[in-house]
Amino acid sequence: MKELLVGVDWSQSHYDIAIVAPNGALLTQFRIAKTAPEFSLLAEKIEQFGVPAAHCHIGLETAHNILIDFLWSRQYAAFVIAPSIVKSSRGRFGNSGAYTDAKDAHLIADLLRTDRERFTPWRPDSELLMRLKTKLGHVDYLTKLITGQTNHLRSILLRVYPQVLQAFNDLHVSIGLHLLVVCPTADALATLSYPEFAAFCRSQHCHRLDWISTWYSRLQQPQPPVQSTLAAAYQDEIVFMAQQLISLIGEKKHALQQVQALYQQHPDRPIFASLPGTGDLLQPKLLVMFGEDRARFPSPQDLRALAGTCPVTKQSGKRRGIQFRRACNHSFRETAQQLAVASVQQVDWAAAYFTAALARGLRKNHAYRCLANRWLGIIWKLWQTHQLYDEAYHLQQIHQQRRPT
Repeated sequence: MKELLVGVDWSQSHYDIAIVAPNGALLTQFRIAKTAPEFSLLAEKIEQFGVPAAHCHIGLETAHNILIDFLWSRQYAAFVIAPSIVKSSRGRFGNSGAYTDAKDAHLIADLLRTDRERFTPWRPDSELLMRLKTKLGHVDYLTKLITGQTNHLRSILLRVYPQVLQAFNDLHVSIGLHLLVVCPTADALATLSYPEFAAFCRSQHCHRLDWISTWYSRLQQPQPPVQSTLAAAYQDEIVFMAQQLISLIGEKKHALQQVQALYQQHPDRPIFASLPGTGDLLQPKLLVMFGEDRARFPSPQDLRALAGTCPVTKQSGKRRGIQFRRACNHSFRETAQQLAVASVQQVDWAAAYFTAALARGLRKNHAYRCLANRWLGIIWKLWQTHQLYDEAYHLQQIHQQRRPT
């Protein structure tokens, strides 16, 4: 036997495995738990057929799974097959629509047997890229936490303590959060003299007398009366949330420093650093989204489909429809659109393209998505050829494409 096709259907507690021969025969099916001995059992079952590891093609529905690390360690060829593809292919084994985990495992293996050219084997990231990807995920998580905490704290302050928002409208300002810890109520603030406030500001490394004077005058402006029992009830929560935000903002700052340190070491950094309009966070995000495996995206359209910047065309007979692509990597789409927004401010041709898209009647988000689609094609070419972005060369290419033949 020259090769084996293995399908894996996973759940929170176990994996269903199906091993299929090249002729489509189902050789064996079994279930394993998420333990090291059970993973070794999977390898033993495969080895019984005497097929080299490189010729064992294993399909899964996700790469975010501890099993894929085990497969890579054994040198198996791992393919990630989207759940939507599995769902749409269930009719090949019956028309009733019934399915089980075991049947889906068999289906995944059969998809690898008949349609393997549609899928690209996944390869492990380098240690550097893996660490960078993890840190960026941590930054995104912290950003969401900070946004949620800030909105909640703002709503409380608007109700019982609006003076702080008048002085420090941005609650991410460290001095404002520390003030909430020291003076969590309007009554406590009212007893704070100017010399005491100035000393507090100096303890927070702020020595600008004009800032201190402006902040203090805003803090002391008369406010409508607030029920004292309500303000007291919120006091502990205000202190807790301010301390949490101080900690979260500090952790995010530290994580961003680590992102930059890792990004500076990556060999693909010059490609993404050459892109106009990108910054310290957008550049490493783009690098992580593209990855290191050039074979994963053999054409720019593969990349655009993953990022969701290109639409879905549906045609039957004389009917033809173009729809928004919903199935995609939503984080990638957001990153690509951030690139488009930034480029409009920095790049003349991008601004012209965006303006022309709006003139055609596209909504703003749609116009940005179209611009992101174009950018991904440009970056894909640079990424594949290891070249840097050259604005003059790109404008020359645009001019040549518009020139009549």
